[in-house]
Amino acid sequence: MPEGPTIVLMKEKLSKFVGQKVISVEGTVKIDYKLITNKKLNEIRLFGKQAYLIFDKVSVRIHLLMFGSYEIHEQTKPYRNLRIGLTFKNGKALFFSCSVKILPNEILKTIDWEADVMSDIWNPRKAKAKLKENPEMMVCDALMDQNIFSGVGNIIKNETLFRIGVQPESRLGTMPKDKINDLLSEARNYSFDFLKWKRENTLKKHWKAHQKKNCPLCGKPLARKITGKYKWRSFYCETDQNFF
Repeated sequence: MPEGPTIVLMKEKLSKFVGQKVISVEGTVKIDYKLITNKKLNEIRLFGKQAYLIFDKVSVRIHLLMFGSYEIHEQTKPYRNLRIGLTFKNGKALFFSCSVKILPNEILKTIDWEADVMSDIWNPRKAKAKLKENPEMMVCDALMDQNIFSGVGNIIKNETLFRIGVQPESRLGTMPKDKINDLLSEARNYSFDFLKWKRENTLKKHWKAHQKKNCPLCGKPLARKITGKYKWRSFYCETDQNFF
């Protein structure tokens, strides 16, 4: 599943279309194309793994889901996978195998933008309060909860927990305060490291735990286990990561 940093890169590539009118719309998604045809794209806002293409009255929400992708200008993927394609005067934005919805702009007022870990208005105090409200929640579930850490996915989850030395099935209520603080800071820090390495095309070279066989610290085999209510695979060291 594409994670927050990947969506940040997508926004950067789409930014050339801001201020331009949509000339035509195509694709397999069943929506009213008239709502955005000949309408100007005013802004692009991100909320974690979701991108909102904002027009005067409506927004197009794009979520790449597990295997979604996008292309700019040239289409190389089959039309059957094209959910929506937007043609502007200066090029095309094409989205494949993803969720596409047209929503009234009023919905934007209901989103907690401060929950996005890569946003300039990320609010760690608010996130900390949400963690405190859920003492029985596993830390792996907390990281994957988009209402708390919007944009965090399984890679960021595994690498953040390795950085702070905490096993994924630890309960929030039993974690020391310093580990909670580390969790808040490193979820954001690793997200920006992810973005940097993604730009350099070196992301996998920097993985310490995710999809790795052995711990880079002690050399012992890493545990591989489906954890939490979201049932994502965790990679962690039972020696160098503590269970709380």
